[in-house]
Amino acid sequence: MITIYFDGLCYPKNPGGVAAYGYLVYRDGEPIWRGFGGVGEGRGMTNNVAEYEALMAAARWLVDEGIDDKIVIKGDSELVIKQMKGQYKVSSATSKKYVPEIKRLLDGKDVSFSWVPREENEEADRLSRRGYESYLRHKKEAANQFERR
Repeated sequence: MITIYFDGLCYPKNPGGVAAYGYLVYRDGEPIWRGFGGVGEGRGMTNNVAEYEALMAAARWLVDEGIDDKIVIKGDSELVIKQMKGQYKVSSATSKKYVPEIKRLLDGKDVSFSWVPREENEEADRLSRRGYESYLRHKKEAANQFERR
């Protein structure tokens, strides 16, 4: 069985900060993959965008790896989990952008979604912070290269 934990953040302000995400994948309780990244910053960046980007990255990983096991996806975003389960209406522009694409990626897979409290999602939270730090580091490196020209 595959278990995925995902998380996202928008820091230092929501909305409008830097959106970043993290996710981790376990097979039968053993970690097999960790992913993280930055989404962007400023206008349009929110915690929800970051959460959906985390889930999208995890779904793409499942497709790329050809995973056909039973999959349980866990996150601490009640909105994302309930929208993916069909319990909440998909009405915002953000949800309308992400939910259909994630469902398309997961189509045909044996997937269930489960909300977990923040305390049970700490490693995914740490990975989202790594995504934030990585985004800032790459931005700084790009600025330094521009200044050297």
